[in-house]
Amino acid sequence: MKKTILTINPGSTSTKVVLFQDLEPTLSREVQHSKAELAGFPNVWSQFALRLEPILAVLDQAGENRLDAVVGRGGLLAPLPGGVYRIDEQMLGDLRLRRFGEHPCNLGAPLALEIAQRFGGQALIVDPVVTDELCPEARLTGLPRIRRRSTFHALSQRGAAREAARRLGVDYENGKFIVAHLGGGISIGAHRRGRVVDVTNALDGEGPMSPERSGALPVLPLLRLLEDGVMDIPGLRRAVLREGGLFAHLGTNDFREIEEMVRHADPGAASVVAAFVYATAKHIASLLPVLVTTNDPSPVDAIVLAGGLAHSALLVRELTARLAPWARIEVVLGLTEARVMAESALAALEGRVEVQDYVGNDFETHHL
Repeated sequence: MKKTILTINPGSTSTKVVLFQDLEPTLSREVQHSKAELAGFPNVWSQFALRLEPILAVLDQAGENRLDAVVGRGGLLAPLPGGVYRIDEQMLGDLRLRRFGEHPCNLGAPLALEIAQRFGGQALIVDPVVTDELCPEARLTGLPRIRRRSTFHALSQRGAAREAARRLGVDYENGKFIVAHLGGGISIGAHRRGRVVDVTNALDGEGPMSPERSGALPVLPLLRLLEDGVMDIPGLRRAVLREGGLFAHLGTNDFREIEEMVRHADPGAASVVAAFVYATAKHIASLLPVLVTTNDPSPVDAIVLAGGLAHSALLVRELTARLAPWARIEVVLGLTEARVMAESALAALEGRVEVQDYVGNDFETHHL
């Protein structure tokens, strides 16, 4: 008998709900929440009732009264290995208290539990953004007080890597992949035998520039901008996370508009895009030594390009030209976070993967 699975993905300005029969989507709804509407709430947790309404509407429209699993997008929790987790009171407490930061994805777990309590089924989260499987060498930096952390597009990356593995006839848990999620933010992960052992953390300013993030910056010139009063800390944070990268150079974070500039021979746009491609390829290639070592000399199975920007023929063509000498290039399109969540939930329901318990800790706070 097919399993009925509901996925819930609360984002910054939307709530996405998809109902599946096994892996076949039968009904989906995306409700947009205006900034004016959200401004009336003092914090994310207080948006619970607003976000719950479209979920109940989907179930009412579908005539569903019994679910096998409800999967919420994982929020800002303590760092934890990837996989499927049951939602419990400790997890909800960390989210409610914003112990590791605040973001609308923090509502994924409480919404899933509420629906499961009303309609039955297991309440789960899958591969949250704080998925942390870094090898010890990846954590250390040149300053003992600063350790690298793992925050990345875990759902997108893991789903894309598994899809690439299926295409190649490779077991993901035994393969080696470099996965680049290319979107408003860019994260690049080294997937070794089913674990993401290193990753560029764009939220901490690592990696290449993106449509709206600055990427890695030289530290001393940055300090001079602060010392000279050209920038302050809040302004720098905005530049790193929302107002840097292609937006800072070209006034837009829409890559379709930027491609139009290039097609119309805008020299400024062409040079910025060339630098963007160069930096992205460089950071992807920088993870090759993580996966191909003396102790494990087998080549990388594929470099996987995913995310919204992977729809750009220009970007894929230019990245492929730089990276193809090093590994096979696989482009994974149309793989939604909802589909990835449903796949993991179905695997859990069928006993193919373990449902884990959440164990919080006092690891350093995450900010999204």
